[in-house]
Amino acid sequence: MTTANTITSNEAQIRQLIAAQQRAICTKNVEQIMSRYATEVIIFDVKPPFQIQGKAAVRQMWEDCLPYFPDAFEIDTRDLTIAVNDTLAVAHWLFRLTGMEDHPAIQTWMRVTAVCQKNQGEWQILHEHLSVPFDPETSQAAFTLNP
Repeated sequence: MTTANTITSNEAQIRQLIAAQQRAICTKNVEQIMSRYATEVIIFDVKPPFQIQGKAAVRQMWEDCLPYFPDAFEIDTRDLTIAVNDTLAVAHWLFRLTGMEDHPAIQTWMRVTAVCQKNQGEWQILHEHLSVPFDPETSQAAFTLNP
C-alpha cells in the first residue's frame, strides 16, 4: 500500500532525477545523461527518427545532437507536474534552453512527458516524449517564448 510519506518521497526523488538529468544535459555529460535511462528506454523526439529505442540508440542520439547545443546554457523548467506511486511515475513539464539569445535552440518552449520506473530501488527514465506545439492551419511549428 502506498502511503502519503512514500508518495512524497518518491515525488521528491523524481524531481531530483529530472533536475540531475537537466544538469547533465547542460554540461553535455553523456555518461551522466545515460545513467538515468532504463535499458529498454524509448524516446519520442521532436526530430527524426521520432522514435529511439534502447540505450545504445539513445546514447548515439545524445552524442549526435549535443554538439549542436550552445556552448553554455541552462534549462528553464515550468509547470512540472508529477503523479507517482511505489514503482511508476509520470511527469510532464515545459522547458526551454536559456543562455545564448541568438542560438536557434533558445527560441521556443518545448513539452516533455516522462515515465519513470523504480528498478532495484532506483528511479530510471523508461520513456520520454518531447514535442513542439504546431499551428494546425499552417502545419508549422509554433515557436514562442510565451507558452
